[in-house]
Amino acid sequence: MIDGLLLVDKPTGPTSHDAVAVVRRLLGERRVGHAGTLDPGASGLLVVLVGRATRLARFVTILPKRYAGTIRFGAETASDDADGAVTLSDESWRGLDAGAVRGALAAVAARTEQVPPAVSAKQVGGERAYRLARRGEAVDLKPAAVVVRRLEARRIALPEVDVEVECSSGTYVRALARDVGRALGTRAHLGALRRTAIGPWDVADALALEGASPATLQAALRPLREAVAHLPAVEIGADAATRVRHGGKIEAGAVREGPVAVTASGELLAVAEYRDGLYAPLVVLVS
Repeated sequence: MIDGLLLVDKPTGPTSHDAVAVVRRLLGERRVGHAGTLDPGASGLLVVLVGRATRLARFVTILPKRYAGTIRFGAETASDDADGAVTLSDESWRGLDAGAVRGALAAVAARTEQVPPAVSAKQVGGERAYRLARRGEAVDLKPAAVVVRRLEARRIALPEVDVEVECSSGTYVRALARDVGRALGTRAHLGALRRTAIGPWDVADALALEGASPATLQAALRPLREAVAHLPAVEIGADAATRVRHGGKIEAGAVREGPVAVTASGELLAVAEYRDGLYAPLVVLVS
C-alpha cells in the first residue's frame, strides 16, 4: 500500500489532472488526487495525495495559499488571465504612478468579497460557470467571501506590476488583478502566476515530475500525518483506538473546536469532530 503526500512543482502548460496522471502511472496507484487546482497557465506548488491521503483532501484544500504573479494593465479578458480573449481595452494606465498602484492593491486586499471569474468552476444554476461562458451565455456569479492577507507590489514597471499574494483558499488571484485594474479606473488581467506555498509547504521543497522515476516519487512521499499537522491532535489509548478503527465515537478528554487529528502511539487513525459530548470520526484511515 502506497500512502502519503507529494509536493509537486507543476510547470506551465499541463493541467493539475495531468500531474496527477503522471503520479498515478509512476506509482501504479489508482487512488491519487490533488488538493487545490492550478490552472494550466500557472506554475508552482501542487499538493498531490496518494492512497489513503486522498481521504484528507478537504483538510488540505482549506489551507491558505501564497503566490507570485504579474498584473498586466491595458486589457481585461474573458477569463481574467492571459489565456482569455480580450473583452475590453483601456490605455489610461499610462497616467498612473506607483503610489496609485499601491493604493489600489491595498484597497482590493481589504475587501472581504470578490466576484469569481466568469471562466471558473463555480456553479451557476447547477452548471459550471466556464461551460456557460464557453457557450457565450451570460454568467451571473455572486460575490464570494475571501481573505487577502497580503497583496503587495514587488516591482512596478507599467504596464506590468509584479505582486506577492497571501490569501485564503477559494480566492481567485486573476479576479484580484481584474479588480485592481477597475479600482484604478482602467483595465487589467493576470499575466502570469506561480503558487509558492500552501499552508506550511513551500515550492522550494517540491519535486519536478519531468524525468521522475517511481523510486524518486516513493522517496519523496511524506507521511499521512503531515497532511493534517495543522489540526489539533488528540492522542488516545488502545481501547479507544479499537473503537475508532471501526468508526465508533470516543470520549473527549479535552474539547476542541473543529476537526482534530486522532492518533494512537503516533499513528494517524482518523480525523474527528466533537459532537454531543463525544468525538465522532469524519474520516477513518484504518480498519
